[in-house]
Amino acid sequence: MIKTIIIDDEPLARNIVKEYLADYSRVKILEECKDGFEGVKAIMQHQPDLIFLDIQMPKINGFEMLELVEQPPAVIFTTAFDEYAIRAFEAHAIDYLLKPFSKERFDKAMQKWVQQHDNNIRPSLSASLFETAAHTPLHSNRIVVKTNNKIKIIPVHDILYLEAADDYVKIHTAGGAYLKNKTMQYFEQLLDEHVFVRSHRSYIINMQHITRIDPYEKESYLALLNTGQKVPVSKTGYTKLKLVLGL
Repeated sequence: MIKTIIIDDEPLARNIVKEYLADYSRVKILEECKDGFEGVKAIMQHQPDLIFLDIQMPKINGFEMLELVEQPPAVIFTTAFDEYAIRAFEAHAIDYLLKPFSKERFDKAMQKWVQQHDNNIRPSLSASLFETAAHTPLHSNRIVVKTNNKIKIIPVHDILYLEAADDYVKIHTAGGAYLKNKTMQYFEQLLDEHVFVRSHRSYIINMQHITRIDPYEKESYLALLNTGQKVPVSKTGYTKLKLVLGL
């Protein structure tokens, strides 16, 4: 038996997938989800082999949802997304169904996946796919994290600074700090370089919260934020800050 979950905010789109899956006796639909929050819970509960996932959904989008799942199942994207993302899927060998899709196109995607499944081929979602997706408008203005089994959406303008923490990045806000399983380089590429500056090997700082920069130790500095927090600034970081500030 192949366990699957359908995650799409459009009832009609879910019904089409269900109708097409009726021809596959090996496939059992465990749950239908109308948004990414429900999707994360359903995946954790059922551990499906395959999910059909829309990208443009309310609350959190499909990419953001997958980032919250530690071991994502196989995915067939069902999307009306733009050509930029479609090229990303093709480049990273992720199958997708571009809405509105025919039964013939659906069968082609299913046959490809069933063949991989039967041959114990487990294609994984590559980090480069998420990095490509991060530069789409969907990702540009917020960061989604999971903390204490709850999902939190952090607007980027609420971020004070980011701090490297082993395999994670700690996102500091006025309301607390949150961990995200990403790299500093990922955030450096994601965030607006005119607002967020790599002040130190282990820190990225939001320029809008800096009140002053003080000398600290030899060739290093401390940036004082309007919250009273202090963030290390290296010699190289100081040069970057001055450049952005126009000093």
